[in-house]
Amino acid sequence: MNRIYFDYNATTPLSKEVYDFYVKELAEYANGSSLHQEGREVAAAIEKARQQIGALVNVKASELVFTSGGSESNNTVFNTMVELSKKRNNKVIVTSAIEHPCVLESSRRLESQFGFEVIYLPVDDAGIVDMESYKKALEKKPLLVSIMAANNEIGTLQDIKTLCSMAHEVGALFHTDAVQAVGKIPVDFKDWDVDYATLSAHKIYGPKGVGALYIKERTPIEPLIRGGHQEHGLRAGTYNGPAIAAFGYAAELAGKELAEYASHTGKLRQQLKDGLLKAIPGIRINGHETKVLPNTLNVSFPGAEGEAILLYLDLLGVAASTGSACASASLDPSHVLMATGLGPELAHGSIRFSFGKYNTPEEVNFVLENFPPVIERLRKMSTVSYTE
Repeated sequence: MNRIYFDYNATTPLSKEVYDFYVKELAEYANGSSLHQEGREVAAAIEKARQQIGALVNVKASELVFTSGGSESNNTVFNTMVELSKKRNNKVIVTSAIEHPCVLESSRRLESQFGFEVIYLPVDDAGIVDMESYKKALEKKPLLVSIMAANNEIGTLQDIKTLCSMAHEVGALFHTDAVQAVGKIPVDFKDWDVDYATLSAHKIYGPKGVGALYIKERTPIEPLIRGGHQEHGLRAGTYNGPAIAAFGYAAELAGKELAEYASHTGKLRQQLKDGLLKAIPGIRINGHETKVLPNTLNVSFPGAEGEAILLYLDLLGVAASTGSACASASLDPSHVLMATGLGPELAHGSIRFSFGKYNTPEEVNFVLENFPPVIERLRKMSTVSYTE
C-alpha cells in the first residue's frame, strides 16, 4: 500500500526538481570562502541563491543571512535583544501565546536570565491576536515585537503589515517568523516593513538544515554563532554550499508555483473539511475560517485521544500530526489550541492535516472512506464520554 503523507507543515520532501539539482550540487565540494576557482564557483552559487530567495520575499539579497534553519534565525533575533537592551535601556518584549516553541523558549530565557519583561498576547478562538491587548502592550514602548505570520498548527494568518506599523509607531523593532507562510501565500517583507523575518528551506521542498534570516538594512543584529568571517561576520561556519544553492532553487520554484499551490492545496483542504463534517458528528474545525493557510486543516474529535487517532491513521498508511513537530514528544496539550480557549480534552483530541503539492483528491477520498470508522471505534473505547 502506498502511504499518504499529510504532514507537510512538519517538513516537505525534496521536490523532484530540487532533488535532481541538489544531487548535482553535492559534487561541488569546495569551501565557498576559498579564493581559488572551485571556491569562487561555490560562492557564486551561494550568492545566486541569496538573490533567488530575496526575489521570493521582495528584499535585497544583501539583507539575507544564511542560517541552519528557522530555530537558529529566531534565536539570533532574540539573542540580539540582550545587547540592544543595554544600549536602549529597554527590556520589554511583546510576542503572542501561540508562537513556535523556539520563540517562546527564547522569550523565557530573556525573562529568567536577563530580567526582561515579556508580554504574551492572548488570541481569540480563531487564533487572531487580540488587538486591545496589543494596543495596551504597545503603551510600554517595547524593544521588540515578534508575531508569527502563519501558525504552524492551525494555519491562522496574522495581519503582519498592520501589527508592524503599530509597533513602529512606538519605536519598537518588529520580527515575524514567516517559516510557514513563505511559499504558501504571497509574502512581501518590504511591504510588511518588518525589521526581521525568518525563513526555512525544508518548508518549501528544499533540504533540511538550511534557513535564512532577513535583516532590514541598518537594523541592529548580533551574531549567535561567532568565529568566522562568513555572512559578513554575522554567522560563522563553513558554508553548506550545496544546501544553500538548493534552497535558492526551491525558492525560485516556489515563486513560480505559488498560485497553483494555493489553489491545489486549498481544494484538498476544503474536500477533507467538508467530508469530515459530513461523516463524523460533533467535530470542531480549529483556526480562522478564511484567514488561514490554504494547506492546513486542524480538527478536534471529541471523545477520541489524539495519539490514538494518529496510531490508527498510521496503520491506515496515513501520516498526520497532533500539532507542532517540535513539540510532538510532549504529552501536554497543544499550547496553541489551549490559547484559543479549547479545553485540554478537545486539545488532546486534535489532529493537524497539512497538504502539499504532491497530494491528490484520491488520497483525501481514501481518508474519508476509512477514517470515520476509526473515530467511531475510539469513541466507544474512550473513558471520556461522548454524546452527539
